Amino acid sequence: MANPLYDGLFGIHAEKTTAFLYLPNGQVITHRDFLAKSAQIAHVTAQIGLKPGDRVAVQVEKSAEALALYAACAQAGLVFLPLNTAYTVDELSYFIENSGASLIVCDGGSADQLGIVAKDLNAKIETLNSDGGGSLMEQAREMATSFATVERDGDDLAAFLYTSGTTGRSKGAMLTQNNLLSNAQTLVEEWRFTSADVLLHALPIFHTHGLFVATNVTLAAGGSMIFLPKFDLDQVLDRLPEATTMMGVPTFYTRLLGDARFTKELSAHMRLFVSGSAPLLAETHVQFEHRTGHRILERYGMTETNMNTSNPYEGERRAGTVGFPLPGVEVRICDAEGTAMPQGEIGEIEVRGPNVFRGYWQMPEKTAAELRENGFFITGDLGRIDQDGYVQIVGRNKDLIISGGYNIYPKEIELVLDDQPGVLESAVIGVPHPDFGETVLGVIVPENGVTPDVESIEKAVSQSLARFKHPRKLVMLEELPRNTMGKVQKNILREQYQGMFTS
Repeated sequence: MANPLYDGLFGIHAEKTTAFLYLPNGQVITHRDFLAKSAQIAHVTAQIGLKPGDRVAVQVEKSAEALALYAACAQAGLVFLPLNTAYTVDELSYFIENSGASLIVCDGGSADQLGIVAKDLNAKIETLNSDGGGSLMEQAREMATSFATVERDGDDLAAFLYTSGTTGRSKGAMLTQNNLLSNAQTLVEEWRFTSADVLLHALPIFHTHGLFVATNVTLAAGGSMIFLPKFDLDQVLDRLPEATTMMGVPTFYTRLLGDARFTKELSAHMRLFVSGSAPLLAETHVQFEHRTGHRILERYGMTETNMNTSNPYEGERRAGTVGFPLPGVEVRICDAEGTAMPQGEIGEIEVRGPNVFRGYWQMPEKTAAELRENGFFITGDLGRIDQDGYVQIVGRNKDLIISGGYNIYPKEIELVLDDQPGVLESAVIGVPHPDFGETVLGVIVPENGVTPDVESIEKAVSQSLARFKHPRKLVMLEELPRNTMGKVQKNILREQYQGMFTS
């Protein structure tokens, strides 16, 4: 027996002296040196007393050492639990307690507060700072640069990722070695990654997108990454000529388009731009292609499944869709009872495949409610599949508006609003209404320096949509509330405007 995840992503590069990470300070870390560092960290976890299957909770800034900790956990058979750097100590306490983490790795500035949490939960604590300093690496530097890889099975747990928790407590999605490895290998084939690729990596690594898509795909292909701590426009523009590929959230692409330095010439050498984690506006697709000649590839994934669908590498990348199911992944559109809907109709998206998680940690009721016995996962996303087989996401099930007995899909209204002069983007939500139960509220973000004509917008809506779908009111905001990965937080908007028609 081997260790599929470590062997398939890391171990195959153990003797390679080719570049793996290009750091902002000019340092280049080879595959071999990176794995030597991760082996040293694996020795530290063993010295602490961690055993295969133990959980390691990690809240640190992005760095080469933080990535090496992920590799070390894979090699030592530990379950890696990356946590958003924005989480407070109170939030972290829940994740650490719920996961039963045996080790907490945090920034030195958080050590005192988290030390109390660790003591209460009988967990060890080590520090890792953004510059590579801290107690973890101090110990690691004294360790051997090779480590006997712990044997694991493909069905063994490799990571926990906690859902965002917009409704109720966050749930720990249990991801196996096979979940992560199969998805990475599929994406390498679908997106034509090779060892010659250099990925411009400006995403966080506490999330599926930056860690289990961008990083794992690069590792599976044997490529390299320009490893930036975050998206900094000047840095990205400066390093883009060295890259062949880039993965980002829609905000990355709108910021690039907002800068005159981002030209067709600057991106002419690029092979692929990928977008995900939040919907990409059709207007951004068009502007990007007009500016660069490149058509952004949009795909669809989530915490519990990694990637499910993708627009094609070769063929039409259709704006407003997330493409086709990946090889080995089944996607179906169902009603609430799990009965398949006719083609073209809107229903709940369900997926099944080797990418689908095992369930929610210590939440059997939640697992049973969202993971059917036949293996299909109920995503909570609403969508349709068109006559050509492209999957279109129309919103989250919890964002569905039911007004006077009518089902209203916010995406349909947002597409009309986004298309109006002076509108940068929009969000449509349902808010309480004394007569209809809920009514439609449209939130608009104006383009810079423009005041949209509300009467003209309302007229356009009335010409495009049935009356019951019309927003009862349009409000203007400077920007929409978003989470770290760029998703609009409609729950915040609903909370903000819940009394608009009832008070």
